[in-house]
Amino acid sequence: MSIGLIALLDDIAGLAKVAAASLDDVAAQAGRAGVKAAGVVIDDAAVTPRYVVGFAAERELPIVGRIALGSLRNKLLFLLPAALALGAFAPWAITPLLMLGGAYLSYEGTEKVYEALFPHQAHAHEARLEVGPEDARALEDRKVSSAIKTDFILSAEIMAITLAALPEGSIWIKTAVLAVVAIGITVAVYGGVALIVKADDAGVAMAANTSRSAFGGLVRAIGRGLVKGMPGFLTMLAIVGTAAMIWVGGGILVHGLEGYGLPAIGHAIHAVAAAVGGVSGPFAGAVEWLVTAAGSGLVGLAIGAVLIPVTSLVLAPAWKSIAGPGVKAA
Repeated sequence: MSIGLIALLDDIAGLAKVAAASLDDVAAQAGRAGVKAAGVVIDDAAVTPRYVVGFAAERELPIVGRIALGSLRNKLLFLLPAALALGAFAPWAITPLLMLGGAYLSYEGTEKVYEALFPHQAHAHEARLEVGPEDARALEDRKVSSAIKTDFILSAEIMAITLAALPEGSIWIKTAVLAVVAIGITVAVYGGVALIVKADDAGVAMAANTSRSAFGGLVRAIGRGLVKGMPGFLTMLAIVGTAAMIWVGGGILVHGLEGYGLPAIGHAIHAVAAAVGGVSGPFAGAVEWLVTAAGSGLVGLAIGAVLIPVTSLVLAPAWKSIAGPGVKAA
Protein backbone atom coordinates (compact mmCIF):
# COMPACT_ATOMS: atom_id res chain seq x y z
CA MET A 1 0.00 0.00 0.00
CA SER A 2 2.78 2.44 0.97
CA ILE A 3 4.72 1.64 -2.25
CA GLY A 4 1.58 2.30 -4.33
CA LEU A 5 1.03 5.60 -2.54
CA ILE A 6 4.64 6.66 -3.15
CA ALA A 7 4.29 5.77 -6.84
CA LEU A 8 1.06 7.77 -7.06
CA LEU A 9 2.68 10.78 -5.40
CA ASP A 10 5.63 10.45 -7.79
CA ASP A 11 3.22 10.48 -10.76
CA ILE A 12 1.43 13.52 -9.37
CA ALA A 13 4.75 15.31 -8.91
CA GLY A 14 5.69 14.47 -12.49
CA LEU A 15 2.38 15.82 -13.80
CA ALA A 16 2.82 18.95 -11.71
CA LYS A 17 6.27 19.50 -13.24
CA VAL A 18 4.85 19.07 -16.75
CA ALA A 19 2.01 21.47 -15.95
CA ALA A 20 4.44 24.02 -14.50
CA ALA A 21 6.65 23.75 -17.57
CA SER A 22 3.61 24.24 -19.80
CA LEU A 23 2.56 27.31 -17.82
CA ASP A 24 6.08 28.71 -18.05
CA ASP A 25 6.02 28.06 -21.80
CA VAL A 26 2.65 29.81 -22.15
CA ALA A 27 3.88 32.82 -20.15
CA ALA A 28 7.12 33.09 -22.13
CA GLN A 29 5.38 32.80 -25.51
CA ALA A 30 2.68 35.28 -24.44
CA GLY A 31 5.35 37.75 -23.36
CA ARG A 32 7.24 37.50 -26.65
CA ALA A 33 4.06 37.76 -28.72
CA GLY A 34 2.84 40.71 -26.64
CA VAL A 35 6.07 42.60 -27.33
CA LYS A 36 5.64 42.06 -31.10
CA ALA A 37 2.08 43.38 -30.90
CA ALA A 38 3.07 46.39 -28.77
CA GLY A 39 2.74 48.87 -31.63
CA VAL A 40 -0.88 47.96 -32.27
CA VAL A 41 -1.57 47.96 -28.52
CA ILE A 42 -0.33 51.55 -28.29
CA ASP A 43 -2.52 52.50 -31.25
CA ASP A 44 -5.50 50.84 -29.54
CA ALA A 45 -4.87 52.83 -26.36
CA ALA A 46 -4.62 56.06 -28.38
CA VAL A 47 -7.81 55.41 -30.34
CA THR A 48 -10.19 54.55 -27.51
CA PRO A 49 -10.28 57.76 -25.38
CA ARG A 50 -11.74 59.78 -28.27
CA TYR A 51 -14.95 57.77 -27.95
CA VAL A 52 -15.38 59.01 -24.37
CA VAL A 53 -14.65 62.71 -24.94
CA GLY A 54 -17.77 64.87 -24.67
CA PHE A 55 -19.77 62.67 -22.28
CA ALA A 56 -20.69 63.51 -18.69
CA ALA A 57 -18.04 62.54 -16.15
CA GLU A 58 -20.26 59.94 -14.52
CA ARG A 59 -20.64 58.11 -17.86
CA GLU A 60 -16.91 57.91 -18.67
CA LEU A 61 -16.01 54.77 -16.71
CA PRO A 62 -19.23 52.91 -17.66
CA ILE A 63 -18.48 53.64 -21.34
CA VAL A 64 -14.89 52.42 -20.97
CA GLY A 65 -16.23 49.33 -19.20
CA ARG A 66 -18.72 48.61 -21.99
CA ILE A 67 -16.01 48.94 -24.62
CA ALA A 68 -13.62 46.75 -22.60
CA LEU A 69 -16.24 43.99 -22.28
CA GLY A 70 -16.90 44.24 -26.01
CA SER A 71 -13.16 44.00 -26.63
CA LEU A 72 -12.86 40.86 -24.51
CA ARG A 73 -15.84 39.35 -26.31
CA ASN A 74 -14.22 40.20 -29.65
CA LYS A 75 -10.96 38.53 -28.71
CA LEU A 76 -12.09 35.47 -26.78
CA LEU A 77 -15.37 34.50 -28.43
CA PHE A 78 -14.74 35.47 -32.04
CA LEU A 79 -11.13 36.22 -32.91
CA LEU A 80 -9.38 33.49 -30.90
CA PRO A 81 -11.30 30.56 -32.41
CA ALA A 82 -11.32 32.26 -35.81
CA ALA A 83 -7.53 32.75 -35.70
CA LEU A 84 -6.96 29.10 -34.79
CA ALA A 85 -9.39 27.85 -37.43
CA LEU A 86 -8.01 30.07 -40.19
CA GLY A 87 -4.43 29.24 -39.23
CA ALA A 88 -5.20 25.53 -39.43
CA PHE A 89 -7.55 25.32 -42.40
CA ALA A 90 -7.49 28.57 -44.42
CA PRO A 91 -4.34 30.61 -43.77
CA TRP A 92 -4.79 32.19 -47.21
CA ALA A 93 -7.90 34.01 -45.89
CA ILE A 94 -6.10 35.88 -43.09
CA THR A 95 -4.50 38.56 -45.28
CA PRO A 96 -7.63 39.58 -47.25
CA LEU A 97 -9.67 39.71 -44.05
CA LEU A 98 -7.06 41.91 -42.39
CA MET A 99 -7.00 44.12 -45.49
CA LEU A 100 -10.78 44.55 -45.28
CA GLY A 101 -10.27 45.60 -41.68
CA GLY A 102 -7.52 48.00 -42.74
CA ALA A 103 -9.85 49.56 -45.29
CA TYR A 104 -12.50 50.00 -42.59
CA LEU A 105 -10.01 51.70 -40.24
CA SER A 106 -8.88 53.98 -43.07
CA TYR A 107 -12.49 54.90 -43.84
CA GLU A 108 -13.35 55.59 -40.18
CA GLY A 109 -10.28 57.75 -39.61
CA THR A 110 -10.57 59.65 -42.88
CA GLU A 111 -14.26 60.30 -42.18
CA LYS A 112 -13.23 62.09 -38.94
CA VAL A 113 -10.72 64.20 -40.86
CA TYR A 114 -13.37 64.96 -43.49
CA GLU A 115 -15.81 65.98 -40.75
CA ALA A 116 -13.24 68.37 -39.22
CA LEU A 117 -12.21 69.97 -42.53
CA PHE A 118 -15.56 70.02 -44.34
CA PRO A 119 -18.33 69.97 -41.72
CA HIS A 120 -21.18 70.84 -44.13
CA GLN A 121 -20.26 68.09 -46.59
CA ALA A 122 -19.77 65.70 -43.67
CA HIS A 123 -23.28 66.43 -42.42
CA ALA A 124 -24.64 65.66 -45.86
CA HIS A 125 -22.66 62.41 -45.86
CA GLU A 126 -24.10 61.49 -42.45
CA ALA A 127 -27.60 62.31 -43.67
CA ARG A 128 -27.18 59.84 -46.52
CA LEU A 129 -26.12 57.26 -43.93
CA GLU A 130 -29.15 58.25 -41.80
CA VAL A 131 -27.08 59.29 -38.78
CA GLY A 132 -29.29 62.09 -37.54
CA PRO A 133 -29.87 63.84 -34.17
CA GLU A 134 -29.77 61.43 -31.22
CA ASP A 135 -30.55 61.52 -27.53
CA ALA A 136 -27.74 60.95 -25.03
CA ARG A 137 -28.38 57.22 -24.72
CA ALA A 138 -28.53 56.63 -28.48
CA LEU A 139 -25.35 58.66 -28.97
CA GLU A 140 -23.56 56.64 -26.27
CA ASP A 141 -24.74 53.35 -27.80
CA ARG A 142 -23.53 54.43 -31.24
CA LYS A 143 -20.16 55.55 -29.88
CA VAL A 144 -19.69 52.30 -27.97
CA SER A 145 -20.70 50.26 -31.02
CA SER A 146 -18.26 52.21 -33.20
CA ALA A 147 -15.47 51.77 -30.64
CA ILE A 148 -16.07 48.02 -30.43
CA LYS A 149 -16.01 47.73 -34.24
CA THR A 150 -12.70 49.62 -34.35
CA ASP A 151 -11.36 47.49 -31.50
CA PHE A 152 -12.33 44.38 -33.45
CA ILE A 153 -10.02 45.36 -36.32
CA LEU A 154 -7.13 46.30 -34.03
CA SER A 155 -7.68 43.15 -31.96
CA ALA A 156 -7.70 41.05 -35.13
CA GLU A 157 -4.27 42.40 -36.02
CA ILE A 158 -3.03 41.77 -32.47
CA MET A 159 -4.26 38.18 -32.60
CA ALA A 160 -2.79 37.65 -36.09
CA ILE A 161 0.60 39.01 -34.94
CA THR A 162 0.44 36.82 -31.84
CA LEU A 163 -0.43 33.69 -33.83
CA ALA A 164 2.35 34.37 -36.34
CA ALA A 165 4.86 34.73 -33.49
CA LEU A 166 4.03 31.33 -31.99
CA PRO A 167 6.16 28.27 -32.81
CA GLU A 168 4.58 25.08 -34.05
CA GLY A 169 3.11 23.16 -31.18
CA SER A 170 0.02 22.01 -29.36
CA ILE A 171 -3.24 23.73 -30.22
CA TRP A 172 -3.93 23.94 -26.49
CA ILE A 173 -0.71 25.87 -25.89
CA LYS A 174 -1.62 28.22 -28.75
CA THR A 175 -5.11 28.67 -27.33
CA ALA A 176 -3.73 29.43 -23.87
CA VAL A 177 -1.19 31.93 -25.24
CA LEU A 178 -3.81 33.73 -27.35
CA ALA A 179 -6.14 33.89 -24.35
CA VAL A 180 -3.41 35.24 -22.05
CA VAL A 181 -2.42 37.89 -24.61
CA ALA A 182 -6.07 38.83 -25.22
CA ILE A 183 -6.88 39.27 -21.52
CA GLY A 184 -3.57 40.94 -20.65
CA ILE A 185 -3.74 43.45 -23.49
CA THR A 186 -7.39 44.28 -22.80
CA VAL A 187 -6.69 44.92 -19.11
CA ALA A 188 -3.61 47.01 -19.93
CA VAL A 189 -5.29 49.09 -22.66
CA TYR A 190 -8.60 49.79 -20.96
CA GLY A 191 -7.09 50.12 -17.50
CA GLY A 192 -4.82 52.79 -18.95
CA VAL A 193 -7.73 54.45 -20.76
CA ALA A 194 -9.76 54.52 -17.52
CA LEU A 195 -6.86 56.22 -15.73
CA ILE A 196 -6.54 58.77 -18.53
CA VAL A 197 -10.20 59.75 -18.69
CA LYS A 198 -10.51 60.05 -14.89
CA ALA A 199 -7.24 61.92 -14.36
CA ASP A 200 -9.05 65.26 -14.27
CA ASP A 201 -11.33 64.04 -11.46
CA ALA A 202 -8.26 62.88 -9.56
CA GLY A 203 -6.81 66.34 -10.17
CA VAL A 204 -9.88 68.01 -8.64
CA ALA A 205 -9.53 65.83 -5.53
CA MET A 206 -5.81 66.59 -5.28
CA ALA A 207 -6.38 70.32 -5.75
CA ALA A 208 -8.86 70.26 -2.84
CA ASN A 209 -6.18 68.92 -0.46
CA THR A 210 -6.14 71.11 2.68
CA SER A 211 -2.77 70.06 4.10
CA ARG A 212 -0.52 73.03 4.90
CA SER A 213 2.68 71.01 4.54
CA ALA A 214 5.07 71.35 1.61
CA PHE A 215 3.90 67.96 0.36
CA GLY A 216 0.28 69.14 0.50
CA GLY A 217 1.22 72.17 -1.60
CA LEU A 218 2.92 69.93 -4.14
CA VAL A 219 -0.18 67.70 -4.32
CA ARG A 220 -2.41 70.74 -4.90
CA ALA A 221 -0.10 72.03 -7.63
CA ILE A 222 -0.11 68.67 -9.41
CA GLY A 223 -3.90 68.52 -9.09
CA ARG A 224 -4.34 71.98 -10.62
CA GLY A 225 -1.98 70.99 -13.41
CA LEU A 226 -4.06 67.89 -14.15
CA VAL A 227 -7.32 69.85 -14.16
CA LYS A 228 -5.94 72.45 -16.54
CA GLY A 229 -3.96 70.08 -18.73
CA MET A 230 -6.29 67.09 -19.21
CA PRO A 231 -8.83 68.70 -21.59
CA GLY A 232 -6.04 69.65 -23.99
CA PHE A 233 -4.39 66.26 -23.52
CA LEU A 234 -7.63 64.43 -24.33
CA THR A 235 -8.11 66.58 -27.42
CA MET A 236 -4.56 65.78 -28.53
CA LEU A 237 -5.15 62.10 -27.81
CA ALA A 238 -8.31 62.17 -29.92
CA ILE A 239 -6.28 63.59 -32.81
CA VAL A 240 -3.56 60.96 -32.30
CA GLY A 241 -6.24 58.27 -32.14
CA THR A 242 -7.73 59.35 -35.45
CA ALA A 243 -4.25 59.45 -37.00
CA ALA A 244 -3.53 55.99 -35.56
CA MET A 245 -6.63 54.56 -37.23
CA ILE A 246 -5.46 55.94 -40.57
CA TRP A 247 -1.81 54.86 -40.35
CA VAL A 248 -2.64 51.43 -38.93
CA GLY A 249 -5.27 50.91 -41.65
CA GLY A 250 -2.87 52.08 -44.34
CA GLY A 251 -0.08 49.92 -42.92
CA ILE A 252 -2.27 46.82 -42.99
CA LEU A 253 -3.11 47.51 -46.64
CA VAL A 254 0.53 48.12 -47.59
CA HIS A 255 1.65 44.86 -45.94
CA GLY A 256 -1.23 43.02 -47.56
CA LEU A 257 -0.24 44.27 -51.00
CA GLU A 258 3.32 43.12 -50.35
CA GLY A 259 1.98 39.68 -49.53
CA TYR A 260 0.24 39.60 -52.92
CA GLY A 261 3.40 40.48 -54.83
CA LEU A 262 2.80 44.24 -55.04
CA PRO A 263 5.65 45.61 -52.92
CA ALA A 264 6.23 48.92 -54.73
CA ILE A 265 4.39 51.15 -52.22
CA GLY A 266 5.92 49.41 -49.21
CA HIS A 267 9.41 49.56 -50.72
CA ALA A 268 8.99 53.28 -51.52
CA ILE A 269 7.90 54.07 -47.95
CA HIS A 270 10.77 52.01 -46.52
CA ALA A 271 13.31 53.69 -48.83
CA VAL A 272 12.19 57.21 -47.87
CA ALA A 273 12.10 56.29 -44.17
CA ALA A 274 15.59 54.77 -44.31
CA ALA A 275 16.97 57.78 -46.19
CA VAL A 276 15.52 60.31 -43.74
CA GLY A 277 16.47 58.18 -40.75
CA GLY A 278 20.01 57.85 -42.07
CA VAL A 279 20.61 61.60 -41.70
CA SER A 280 18.86 61.94 -38.32
CA GLY A 281 21.75 60.88 -36.10
CA PRO A 282 20.75 59.54 -32.69
CA PHE A 283 17.05 59.97 -33.52
CA ALA A 284 17.24 57.73 -36.59
CA GLY A 285 14.95 55.01 -35.20
CA ALA A 286 12.22 57.40 -34.11
CA VAL A 287 12.39 59.43 -37.32
CA GLU A 288 12.29 56.30 -39.47
CA TRP A 289 9.20 55.12 -37.59
CA LEU A 290 7.51 58.52 -38.00
CA VAL A 291 8.19 58.57 -41.74
CA THR A 292 6.91 55.03 -42.11
CA ALA A 293 3.75 55.93 -40.17
CA ALA A 294 3.30 59.04 -42.31
CA GLY A 295 3.67 57.03 -45.51
CA SER A 296 1.18 54.44 -44.28
CA GLY A 297 -1.11 57.30 -43.25
CA LEU A 298 -1.06 58.77 -46.75
CA VAL A 299 -2.09 55.38 -48.13
CA GLY A 300 -4.85 55.17 -45.51
CA LEU A 301 -6.08 58.67 -46.33
CA ALA A 302 -6.18 57.88 -50.04
CA ILE A 303 -8.15 54.67 -49.48
CA GLY A 304 -10.46 56.38 -46.98
CA ALA A 305 -11.07 59.28 -49.37
CA VAL A 306 -12.16 56.80 -52.02
CA LEU A 307 -14.36 54.86 -49.61
CA ILE A 308 -16.31 57.89 -48.31
CA PRO A 309 -18.18 58.52 -51.59
CA VAL A 310 -18.35 54.78 -52.33
CA THR A 311 -19.99 54.21 -48.94
CA SER A 312 -22.29 57.19 -49.29
CA LEU A 313 -23.39 56.66 -52.89
CA VAL A 314 -23.11 52.89 -53.37
CA LEU A 315 -22.81 50.83 -50.18
CA ALA A 316 -25.34 52.74 -48.05
CA PRO A 317 -28.11 52.71 -50.71
CA ALA A 318 -27.43 49.04 -51.38
CA TRP A 319 -27.64 48.25 -47.66
CA LYS A 320 -30.90 50.19 -47.34
CA SER A 321 -32.41 48.30 -50.26
CA ILE A 322 -31.53 44.99 -48.57
CA ALA A 323 -32.21 45.81 -44.91
CA GLY A 324 -35.10 48.22 -45.40
CA PRO A 325 -35.42 52.02 -45.28
CA GLY A 326 -35.63 52.25 -41.49
CA VAL A 327 -32.25 50.63 -40.83
CA LYS A 328 -29.20 52.85 -40.43
CA ALA A 329 -26.24 52.12 -42.69
CA ALA A 330 -23.68 53.15 -40.08
